[in-house]
Amino acid sequence: MTPWLTEGWPVAAVWVFFFLGATARGGGIYWIGRGLRGAGDRRRRLTEHRAVIRAEALVTRFGAPAVTLSFLTVGIQSAVNAAAGLLRMPARRYVPALLVGAVLWATIYTTVGFAVLYAVLGRAGWWWVLVAAAGVALVAASTARARRREARLLGEEDTTAPPTSHSVDVRSDS
Repeated sequence: MTPWLTEGWPVAAVWVFFFLGATARGGGIYWIGRGLRGAGDRRRRLTEHRAVIRAEALVTRFGAPAVTLSFLTVGIQSAVNAAAGLLRMPARRYVPALLVGAVLWATIYTTVGFAVLYAVLGRAGWWWVLVAAAGVALVAASTARARRREARLLGEEDTTAPPTSHSVDVRSDS
């Protein structure tokens, strides 16, 4: 460890914060998945998402170790935890996998995360961190806005509804 990590930064407190955060996020998504199991349309939209379909196959094939190992990845943790809930993985198998995964995640982010932060701050200063955070926030906001707009457009153009008496068949020539 570099001296910077031990001087003034409560590494143990940061690790506990990351551990509790990972446990709360993973467990919360698991319980949301369990709750959505019988929630009709919302469940169908969630389970038809490509990431959730792949995550369900992964959880079905490997079980609890898939949950643990998902914490070592970027981008599929939420899908795997939701899939575990949707598949109603028993809590007696899910909770230990969640806790081990959260320990791994907290350890990696506390050590590597601090090293990356030190490298960025040591070379660029705090203002680059603020610029990067603002950039990430702008990209996330514009992506969320585009997804909401797309979902709204898809919801308005429901082609599964039967035609009403007011509709006109544009395919006919007469």
